[in-house]
Amino acid sequence: MNSTEKSSKTKIDEMFQVGAHFGFAKSRRHPSAIPFIFGKKSDVEIFDLEKVEQKLNEAKEFVAKIASEKKQILFVGGKKESQNIIKEVADKIEMPYVSGRWIGGTLTNFEEIRSRVKKLQDLTSQKDKGELGKYTKKERLMIDRQIEKLEDRFGGIVSMDRKPGAVFIIDADKESIARDEAIKNNIPVISLMSTDCDMTRVQYAIPANDTSVKSIRFFSEEIASAYGEGLKQVDSKQAK
Repeated sequence: MNSTEKSSKTKIDEMFQVGAHFGFAKSRRHPSAIPFIFGKKSDVEIFDLEKVEQKLNEAKEFVAKIASEKKQILFVGGKKESQNIIKEVADKIEMPYVSGRWIGGTLTNFEEIRSRVKKLQDLTSQKDKGELGKYTKKERLMIDRQIEKLEDRFGGIVSMDRKPGAVFIIDADKESIARDEAIKNNIPVISLMSTDCDMTRVQYAIPANDTSVKSIRFFSEEIASAYGEGLKQVDSKQAK
């Protein structure tokens, strides 16, 4: 067994350990998932992990390319199981994220969204500099509440000063508004998608368990790692 084969076997073993192979019952299957299904166990359809690895590698190659072009990737996770993971993983590589409810217009009405982000930045800056002392206690309380509300909605995309080069979504069918906005703006979508999803709607579907916390973390970290590697390669070339 050569080094490439060993690496592939290790990756497949890792995916198996996090339960990436588990889909849903056959009754929930979307036709687009059929090519990636190996069989079923106790009525639960099982993904072919060799094919999953192939699709994951395709997505990672694209992510590395995005990084090499110094473009951002927006991480999106509205599911309860994914929210903390998406925030944590995106923060590690200093990328924007939406952890929770997608705000309609984030991509299709980008300039308006940026104006709200600018408002958040301005108010936060004033507070940090102690410039709110000129207001009454009641007014300061209202400003604090405004900051909290803006932070909750837009805190994850403060660094996104232009539209991203790609969007990584946990379950693009569930996050259909985010997916459709990306498509409308010609922004490629990468998505972790289980057997119930329409994989034809995104450019880079990763067919695997999209509900398990361990599986979501594994694939999110793989995407983040690929982005980091892409940046390293660029920095290395520039250094030479």
